[in-house]
Amino acid sequence: MDLLILSVVVLIYLSMIGYVGYIAWKRTRSADDYMVAGRKTHPYIMALSYGATFISTAAIVGFGGTAANYGMGILWLVFLNIIVGIFIAFVFFGKRTRRMGHNLNALTFPEFLSRRFNSRFIQYFSGAIIFIGMPLYASVVLIGMARFVETTLSIDYNIALIVMAIIVAAYVTFGGIRGVMYTDALQGTIMFFGMLFLLGGIYYLLGGVTDANQALTNLVNIVPQSATAKATATGFTGWTSMPALGSPFWWTLVSSLILGVGIGVLSQPQLVVRFMTVKSNRELNRAVLIGGVFIFVTTFSAYVVGSLSNVYFFELTGLTAVQAAGGNLDKVIPTFISAAMPLWFAYLFMITLLSAAMSTLSAQVHVQGTALGHDIYETIRGEKKKGSSVVIARMGILVAVVIAVILGFILPPSIIAVGTSMWFGITAAAFLSMYVVALFWKRATKAGAIAGLVGGSLMSLFWLLFGFKKSAEAVGICQALTGKAVIITTLPWPTVDPIVMSLPIAALLTVVVSLLTKPPEKEHVDKCFAGIDANKGK
Repeated sequence: MDLLILSVVVLIYLSMIGYVGYIAWKRTRSADDYMVAGRKTHPYIMALSYGATFISTAAIVGFGGTAANYGMGILWLVFLNIIVGIFIAFVFFGKRTRRMGHNLNALTFPEFLSRRFNSRFIQYFSGAIIFIGMPLYASVVLIGMARFVETTLSIDYNIALIVMAIIVAAYVTFGGIRGVMYTDALQGTIMFFGMLFLLGGIYYLLGGVTDANQALTNLVNIVPQSATAKATATGFTGWTSMPALGSPFWWTLVSSLILGVGIGVLSQPQLVVRFMTVKSNRELNRAVLIGGVFIFVTTFSAYVVGSLSNVYFFELTGLTAVQAAGGNLDKVIPTFISAAMPLWFAYLFMITLLSAAMSTLSAQVHVQGTALGHDIYETIRGEKKKGSSVVIARMGILVAVVIAVILGFILPPSIIAVGTSMWFGITAAAFLSMYVVALFWKRATKAGAIAGLVGGSLMSLFWLLFGFKKSAEAVGICQALTGKAVIITTLPWPTVDPIVMSLPIAALLTVVVSLLTKPPEKEHVDKCFAGIDANKGK
């Protein structure tokens, strides 16, 4: 380790982050500034902030390592990330969210849903889901960065975990969402070029695109042997092909990793709130191309590098990438960079991962803080004193960071991709059906929204604890009550992700209960949808 070069790189990076955070702090003067950046965000900053928040160390380290286990079938997630996470999210959801959020003067995602359906319960229940559930996602982002520092720089994992958490807590607490979005844009730019270089580097090492991909195809008889894959390897057909349709391996890849994240992105509170930070639809139109290119480069690079790392390690050691990383999927990308890349690139890529982790983590803890201060505390107590919710939000941010650090100490290996898909699935079950009808169906009622919210949340929780083997085994409640790890042991049910079970139930409850209850008042609906169908460019 070259301490001088490392110190210079880190100091320059932290100085840039500090300066951008200071500018954001200087421009944060009100609750609107703190929570929605005054609704005047530049499209480049909005797009990079959205992309950098979406693509974290969970995508680069966690899903990169998962790609080493499942192969290039995971590239379908890139397609969903762009079509659903960018095009559909910005063009169909983002424009309506921005306008309706302005009409309702909503500052957070739970408040947006609450005011759309005239329900305080929706606001504090949604806020509670975010504040209680999101620490799982925040912790796996922290873990991704800490694992890279541990592997690359031989720095203690626990120290890396704590130091990064302190840095993020500092600039989010004082700068609000301006601090988050300004630093996100800087970090997203660094991520973009870092991932491009990594992709080019692995193809260079393996003799070019054609030779590298063919070499991976030729490893068809080398079956994944990670600790998490042993129970689900049935159905593996090769590193460059999809698993056998309907096999446990297929269900894990498609339902948990591809669908869970690919669809769940639409209901991510930390992403939805960014639509409410821009001035007009024109900014969203301009942001689509920027966001699409960014998402493609970062996710495609991570998944391809993860898959191809099998070729590098097999030719070098006779082991798969996961075996070379000691069976821990979360160490595949760090191990590959340490083994294959020059030291100077390891330092620069550390900054790329630091950017990825901090951009996502900052958005997560900001949303958790506003959920506690604005959506729970202020809603339940009816507290409207100017600045009070911001104070509570800042306290919530600090609490959220502490919880994420604690989970970072106790969560098991190979947890990053699993934890990410679990959180995305939880939000889809709880929020997605309600969010869709809020934007597109004027007949939707408060009772229908609450039924979908509560029903989807409970079904998701039930399947996580009693049906989905990875989570049910870890918690142990089903084993204690029934004597079995899961209630249905017949394949493929133990590998079916909760989103497959809970999202249809939430959607059905939302629609049926809405049709069975009194339509909402026309005056309120007209206020919500004012200007949405006309003057679309404004």
